[in-house]
Amino acid sequence: MRRLVAAIALMAVLAACSGEKKQPPAPPAVAWSKVDVGSEPVALRAYGDQLLIGLRNRGAKVVPGLVLLDQGKQTPIAIKPNPASPYAYEAVWYSIAYDGKHLLALGGASGGAHSNTRWTVWTGSVAGGLIERPQVFWTFGGQDAGDLFSAVITSSGGRALLGSWGGVETGNDATVWLPQGDAKWNRLSSAKTALQSTPSLLVGPGFGTTLGKSVVFVGSQVRLAPNVVAQEAAVWRSADLNQGWTRIVLPDPGNRSQANTATCSKDCVISGYVDGKLAIWRLGADGKAQRLQGVPSIPVGDKDKLPPPIVDGDKIVQIVAQDNKVKVVTGNGGSWTVQESSGPQGLVTDAAVTQDHKVYLIAGTTLWETTLS
Repeated sequence: MRRLVAAIALMAVLAACSGEKKQPPAPPAVAWSKVDVGSEPVALRAYGDQLLIGLRNRGAKVVPGLVLLDQGKQTPIAIKPNPASPYAYEAVWYSIAYDGKHLLALGGASGGAHSNTRWTVWTGSVAGGLIERPQVFWTFGGQDAGDLFSAVITSSGGRALLGSWGGVETGNDATVWLPQGDAKWNRLSSAKTALQSTPSLLVGPGFGTTLGKSVVFVGSQVRLAPNVVAQEAAVWRSADLNQGWTRIVLPDPGNRSQANTATCSKDCVISGYVDGKLAIWRLGADGKAQRLQGVPSIPVGDKDKLPPPIVDGDKIVQIVAQDNKVKVVTGNGGSWTVQESSGPQGLVTDAAVTQDHKVYLIAGTTLWETTLS
C-alpha cells in the first residue's frame, strides 16, 4: 500500500513538472566600453554621427569643457574669450543644444546666501567656440525665479531657453526665454496661454526639447478641486517657437504620473512613470498620444533620473538605473526585453545615440559606449 501511494505521488509530481512552461533564457547582458574624455562627463548631445560631450572641470578658475566626438576622434571646442561672469568658472552644463553648426548651452552653479543656482548662457559654434553671454541678475534670478532645464534650437533655427517662473496667478508657470541679438535674453510672459498655472490647475514642466519648429515641454499637471488632488503626466507644445501653445494630457495616467524626458524626431517618445512604475508614451505630430503597452514593470520614483529615450528606427531603448545597476529596456510596440549591463554602475544621468547606431551613456562619472544590434 505504501509503495502504491509513493508511486501515485511520484506520478503527480512528474505530471505537474511536465505541465510547467519552460522559461525563455535571459537575454545576454549589454557589454559597454569606457570612453576616456579626460574629465567628468555631465551632458550629451548627438547630431548625425557627431556627439557633443559636456565636461566638468573641477578647480578654481577653470571653465567647463566641451568635446566633439566624430568617428572616434575627439576635438575640444574652444571656450572663449575668458568668461565674464564669476559663476561661469564654476558652471556645470545642464543642457547643450546643437544643430550641426550652432551651439547653445546652459550652465549652472550654486551660489549666494541661499545657494540658489546661478545660471550662465553660452552661444557659439563648433568652429568658432563658445562664448558666455553675461545677463543682468533679474534675467534668471530674483524673488520670482523658478528653474531652468533645457536649451533648444528648433529646425527653423529658433533658439530658446526653457524653464519655469513665478506664476501670473499662482504657483509657477512654464516659461520661455528668447534671445535679443547675440547677447541679451528676454523672459516672455506665459499669461493667458497653456503655460500658465491657475488656482485649479498647476503647471509642472521639468524637461524640454523640440519637434521640428515646435518647442515641447514635458512634465505633469496637478488638478486641484475640493477634496481632490490629481497629478497627471502632460506635454505642452507650441505651433512655432513660442506661438500657439497647447496642453496634452498623456493617456492612462493612473493615480499619479509624471513625464520625465522625451526624444522627438518625426514624433515624440516620452518616458516617465505611472504609479511608481516605468511608463513610455508616443506623441504623434498630429498631437495624438498613446501609452505603449507591455513596458516592463520597473520601479521609477520621484527622485529617479531617467535619461531621454533612445529612438533607433522602430526600436525604442530606455536606460534605467535600478539598485545601482544599469538596465537596458528595448521594445517596439507591445514586445519588450530587459537586459542587464556589463560595466556601468551608479546614477544614470544622460544618454544619446548617433546615426551610426552607437549608444553613449553617462553613468556615475564615466562615459560608456555600446553599439545597438
